[in-house]
Amino acid sequence: MKKLFLTMLTLAVGMLASAQNIQLHYDFGRNIYTGEEDGRQKVTATLEQFKADKWGSWYYFVDFDFNRKEMKSVYTEISREFNLGKQSPFALHVEYDGGLATGVGSYQQAGLLGAAYNGHTADFSKTWSVQVLYKQFFRDANDNHAYASAQLTGVWGLNFFDKKLTFSGFIDFWRGEKANGHGCLVILSEPQLWYNFNEHFSVGTEWEFSNNFVYNTDPESSKTFFWNPTLAVKWNF
Repeated sequence: MKKLFLTMLTLAVGMLASAQNIQLHYDFGRNIYTGEEDGRQKVTATLEQFKADKWGSWYYFVDFDFNRKEMKSVYTEISREFNLGKQSPFALHVEYDGGLATGVGSYQQAGLLGAAYNGHTADFSKTWSVQVLYKQFFRDANDNHAYASAQLTGVWGLNFFDKKLTFSGFIDFWRGEKANGHGCLVILSEPQLWYNFNEHFSVGTEWEFSNNFVYNTDPESSKTFFWNPTLAVKWNF
């Protein structure tokens, strides 16, 4: 559910806009990987909001992960973009990532700074954004040390069949660190496909593809690549 609403960023070029939605996802990852993803949440609620203004745009999302007994974690990302020129597709991107989780305490916080290139077709049926970012991880309560990284992000959105179907998503590449301190390439992508019954209500699916991102809970497994599909509903305000 992370950053998919960023497809709306490209609508901010030269115009004012505001939008908000809430999504509810049922996650099948725990059923597919019974050992490696033991304890993974079954339900995620996501609240997203995007607002453009004459300087650029604001965007945030909050993920609430639930299991049968409790809210397992809360994770948020909030970003600000400043347009670099009235008609320019380039923007300055500033972002904060962080959250809390039961049994863990907190996610490792990160700050990001860099440039974005946003674009769209004339009718806005296709949108895209590419971001090149410096990423700084901060030391956390779990004694994870601070380290510098970099991130490349691509975001896309496509409406077709008279706006009845929406295909959107993102892909992130960044340098992470393993438990032994060695660097690794982290890949995370979450494409979504929605059937839009009307301008407010949609039903769809999200497929999370990741490598070196999911925490593997099986000590006998060295698996790093995971596919976690969901079934979801969405309400656009």
